[in-house]
Formats: sequence, structure tokens, C-alpha cells
Amino acid sequence: MFVLANLFTKIPLDSWVDSGVNWLTNHLSGFFDGVQKGGNTVMNTMTDILTAVPIWLFIIGMTLIVGVLSHKKWGFPLFTLVGLLIIANQGLWSDLMNTFTLVIMASLLSVIIGVPLGIWMSKNEMVNKIVQPILDFMQTMPAFVYLIPAVAFFGIGVVPGVFASVIFALPPTVRMSCLGIKQVPTDLVEAAESFGSTGWQKLFKLELPLAKGTIFSGINQTLMLALSMVVVASMIGAPGLGRGILSAVQGADVGKGFVNGISLVVLAIIMDRLTQKINQTSKQSSTTPKRHWKLWTILVTLMVMVGTGIVTTITSASSQKETIKIAYVQWDSEVASSNVLAQALRQHGYDVEMTSLDNAIVWQSVANGEADVSVSSWLPTTHAAQYKKYKDQLDMLGTNLKGATNGLTVPKYMTDVNSIEDLQNQAGKKITGIEPGAGISSLAKDTIKAYGLDKKGWKLSESSTGAMTVALGKAIKAKQEIIVTGWQPHWIFQKYDLKYLEDPKKAMGSEESIKTIARQGLKEDKPDAYKALDKFHWTKEDMSSVMLDMDDGMSPKKAANKWIKNHQSQVDSWFK
Repeated sequence: MFVLANLFTKIPLDSWVDSGVNWLTNHLSGFFDGVQKGGNTVMNTMTDILTAVPIWLFIIGMTLIVGVLSHKKWGFPLFTLVGLLIIANQGLWSDLMNTFTLVIMASLLSVIIGVPLGIWMSKNEMVNKIVQPILDFMQTMPAFVYLIPAVAFFGIGVVPGVFASVIFALPPTVRMSCLGIKQVPTDLVEAAESFGSTGWQKLFKLELPLAKGTIFSGINQTLMLALSMVVVASMIGAPGLGRGILSAVQGADVGKGFVNGISLVVLAIIMDRLTQKINQTSKQSSTTPKRHWKLWTILVTLMVMVGTGIVTTITSASSQKETIKIAYVQWDSEVASSNVLAQALRQHGYDVEMTSLDNAIVWQSVANGEADVSVSSWLPTTHAAQYKKYKDQLDMLGTNLKGATNGLTVPKYMTDVNSIEDLQNQAGKKITGIEPGAGISSLAKDTIKAYGLDKKGWKLSESSTGAMTVALGKAIKAKQEIIVTGWQPHWIFQKYDLKYLEDPKKAMGSEESIKTIARQGLKEDKPDAYKALDKFHWTKEDMSSVMLDMDDGMSPKKAANKWIKNHQSQVDSWFK
């Protein structure tokens, strides 16, 4: 068959982009580090202040502000009151404040950049022709793509989350600012010029006031787009409600996903209606006598809320504990081990920050020093590629679990297949896998090739750990054929009657150990914590019991506390 592409050499676009990003990170690393540290300081301070405001005060204050702006219409204030009470009742207040910080900072930066740029575009046709295609690119490029340079430039956390959100949310503000200025009637502009108005006078006294409604519409859209990036940004460690939603998706937890999702909806509606009310109020103030009491009420309420948060933050700063940052993968086994370690550290006087990340980013974050530790490293086979890449940039601590195994897993009622070599047409020639970045996914792909299954039409269907377990449960309930990427320890082997397919070629690897990795310098910075992390260990049966409690509906934190309570002397030995 004639293929036109064969006539031309493939343009190495991916290599060019990689080289460009590498050049930027190598030559501007100081700048990116400065932005990251400065951004973290500003946003962490903002989040600390918001979180320090008593919940009851924040809810009353927001309801009062919304009520003043609603002009005796109580539907929106009532929604604000009830919605915030529900979020507080579900224990998601801290996540709400983190999400609020991310959205506000991303929107504020978008406005600071977007409004002047939109004005410039309206005044200069050449600028307009150059910027419009760039805005098209920014709006149509899948949002996930922005995470790659965000992590390369700024690591993990809220700063790369804001960076990615600004790129995605900026275009509406730019476009609507440009449109608003262009829509100002020409005769009014000419009249202003005839009276000798300067360019700045025309802009601030004529064009911006008339374009204000259109510009506010763009800002409103930017807010909504920034909110839509919350879940995407959580994939690179941005805290907030998005992290809960991502965790629910990966774990197929419908209830948790709904609770976090409805909380995000409440925040979105409040911010959407609030910007509309502010825009309506500004329009009405130009046609009706000013009511200064409303403005003073809003200002005093904000001052009380922010002032209380600042005072509480300052007074509590002196009592802060040493913080350990744990990076982990949203696999049931690693959720169990990371939560047990986290609760043990908290019990012994440490503050702990836990960040769920993709496996590759976990290794990168520890190697870069953005996370202190991870207990999710399967060696020597599963994570061999990551170990080879980062082994010189991190500390390899002790083994926290021995005897871990991977394998293609089937229900025992599939009696016609006992070895990978026996696979023919079972399960529709599909292996149900987990996340694409997981080491076991790479092993499964290699296994398909090693046994020549790719030539027979076999494929790996990658999804998430939660989706895999749900599919397994449904298939077993219906007595259907299914093949999954399984590993032990995992609760599915306690809950279901399963078996590994024999692997004569050892393509899925042999018995492994789960290692603890730590950032370089942790031993000098936090020697006592380093010793405890090095001593952390438990058995397959221990891990399975925690995972089984989690599968039965117990939260990871409660399941970890239950295990610790039953093994207190073992936990205490880690800290001796």
C-alpha cells in the first residue's frame, strides 16, 4: 500500500519540544525555583489564613456579603449558607480553602495578564493577529498536556497547578477584554477625541467603563475554567477538592466522588453568582444613589474575617511541628502503607503532608526534594526503570515489606487456563489493567510480547486500580471470564478466590520487595524521622488486613489507626 508519509522523513517534533523544555529547565532553573518558592509562600500563607478563620465566622461572613449584594433576594444567600454548612459537615473545609486559593490565584493572574493584553489587541491589529492563534492553541490543547511542562518547571504542588490553570483559563479574559473595547461606539470615541481627550483618558473614562460588563463576563468564564482545572491539577499534587475527586475516580468510590464533586459545584455556583452580583451592583451604582453602608458592611466583614485568620495564623506559627511530606501512588497497597506510616508519625509528634501522584512523578518528586519519602517502590523489577533513572538522586532506605509479587490473575473457576502459555481466546483477548504509568502495566505489555500474545490480538486495557477491582468484582459475580493485572499483597486475594497464571518466562518478574526511598539531605535535616522511616516495616498479612478494612468501607486513616492500635509495640519500635 502506498503511504504518503513514507516519502518524507519524520519531523522530530517531540525531540525538539523535549530539548526546548530541557534547555529552559537547565538555564532558567534559578528563576523557576524562585517562582516556585515565592508562589508557595504566598499561596500557603493565603491558605493558612483562610483555614485559620473559624468555620462559623467564614460561613456567616460569606452569607452576609452575599445577602448585601443580593438586594433583599434571599435565595442565593440561603444557598450559600446551606452549601457551606454541608461542606463543613462532610469534613472538606480544608480542601475547600485549598481549592479556593488555587482558583483565586489563577483567576487573579489571568486578569492581571488578560485585561491589558486584550486592550493591547483591541488597539493594535498586528498584535491581535499574532495573539489570536496563540489563544486558539491554549484553548484547544488538552488540559492534561499543560501538566508536563508545569512539573518540569515547578515540580509538584499548588504552583504548577496554578501555572497550568492560568494557561487554560486565560483566553476568555483576553478575548472578552478585546471585544469589549472594540464594541465601544465609534461616535463616542470620536466625541471624546474632539474634546481633546488623551489616549489614557479615553481608555479609563470612556472605553473601560462601557466595556466593563463584557470584561466581567470574560472574568466569570475564567473563574469557571480555573475551577474545571482543579481535578486535573490534583494529578501533579495540587491540594484541594480535586484530589478527593481524583482519588475517588482511581478507587471507583462513587460516594466519595459525589461528596467532593458536589462541594466543588457549591463553590462554583457561589463564585459564579458572586461575580455576576458584583457586576450588576457596579452597573446599578452608576444609575442610582450610592449606598455607602453596603460597601462598608462588606469591607468590615472582610476585615474581621481576614484579621481573625491572620491573628490565629501568627499565634499558632510558634507551635508548628516538624513536617514530613509523603508521596504515594493511589494503589490500595500504597494507600494502606502510606497511611499507616503517616498516622504513626503523627502519633509520635510529627505533622504529615500526603500527596497522591502518578508513579513516575512520585520518584521525580523525591529525587528533586519536593517530597521527603515514599514507601511505594517495588524492586528489583516493577520500578526498575525509575530506579535506574533516579538512583543517584535519592536515598534507598530499608525494605518495608518482603515477598511482594505481580502476575496475570484470573478467578479459579477459569479451569481451562493455568499458565500464560494457555491463553487463546479467553476474556475477549483482553487483560484488564490499572494506570498507564504503573510499573505492572509496563510488565503486562512486555509479557504480551514475550509470549507472542500481541500477534494473536491480545491487548492490555489500561484504566485505574479502582476500575480494575470493580470490573473484577462484576465478572466474578456473573461468573464471566476476566484476566487482570494483580499483585500481592492486595485485598482482592482475600475477598475473591483467585490464582496467578503460571509465568515460565518470568516476564511479570519474580518475588519483590517494597522499598522506602527518601530525598537526599533528609538524614541531616530530620535525623530522628529518617531513622523511623528506615525502620518502618510490616508483613503482607498486615497490609492485607488494612486494605480489607478499607474495602469494607473504613477510611484509610481509620483503618491505619485500627492496625496501629493492635500493633502499638511494633510501631513504637520504629521510633526507638
